Amino acid sequence: MGKLSTHILDTVHGGPAANVLIELYSMEPSPKLLVTVRTNADGRTDAPLLKDADVKRGRYRLVFHVGEHFRSKGVPLPDPPFVDVVPIDFGIAEDGGSYHVPLVCSPWTYSTYRGS
Repeated sequence: MGKLSTHILDTVHGGPAANVLIELYSMEPSPKLLVTVRTNADGRTDAPLLKDADVKRGRYRLVFHVGEHFRSKGVPLPDPPFVDVVPIDFGIAEDGGSYHVPLVCSPWTYSTYRGS
């Protein structure tokens, strides 16, 4: 069965980023908010963002609100922060596929990849 999942790693503290707001949008035919969730203590969501028949071919955007995470940890940030809200646009090429889109971040950089 297919699923879309994510997690966030905080490279400043060397571990998961808990309580981060994540939004998932379908981008076709125009942006539509599908899911709003916060990460758990392990930097993951408690359930997949999409699963089974909801995993549909198309373009999507994950929006990670990491600036508030770093502020809550007492990390000194400039105003405005260099990295605050991170949008990641990606495609799902197959209905019912399995996709994992993690975020690895600090207040100065971020990266992603297609995980398993």
